[in-house]
Amino acid sequence: MDRLKNFIKTAIIGGIGIILPVALTLFIFKWIYNLIRGIVRPLTRMVMERSQIQEFMAIVLVILIILFICFVIGVIVKTKMGRFFHESLEDSILKIAPGYTLIKETVMQFLGKKKMPFSSVALVRVFENDTLMTAFVTDTHDDGSYTVFVPTGPNPTSGVIYHLKNENVHPVSISIEETMRSIISCGAGSSSLINAYASTKKET
Repeated sequence: MDRLKNFIKTAIIGGIGIILPVALTLFIFKWIYNLIRGIVRPLTRMVMERSQIQEFMAIVLVILIILFICFVIGVIVKTKMGRFFHESLEDSILKIAPGYTLIKETVMQFLGKKKMPFSSVALVRVFENDTLMTAFVTDTHDDGSYTVFVPTGPNPTSGVIYHLKNENVHPVSISIEETMRSIISCGAGSSSLINAYASTKKET
């Protein structure tokens, strides 16, 4: 009976693990589509009235026009004069707008135009004892010390910044993405971190 219960429980959890990410992805795409649709609706109505085409085709046309405008602006900004006007506009107006800088940083990272602030993963001894903490290296210094960010699970965007001596920071050969998954799952899957740390200690 217990084996049957475990089988049913495992099957349900496995099904949820497959369905939930798909459902969330579809929900996000639907939200983005409705958001874009709401933004371009005034333009789509104007296109529909003048060209007598269907709403979906009007939305596609308007989105293509917006992408073309973004392309033209991107080309202009690459010029010396365009860069000057862009920087002047940011300095005088846009940076005053609340949240503009945060939104810009997020968009640039999303588009891959800016690297994440985490350069590598490390296990650190914050209290100089046997306790190890998962951390992301954010900076290195001339004296050999490190600045690290120790995230809290399951939310890796919150945490604590520490400035540690070289001997208390142990870099491990684990990807940032894999470490993020471990943090989000509250430590599940940390064996790769520990194994990488153990391999590093053997080499030394």
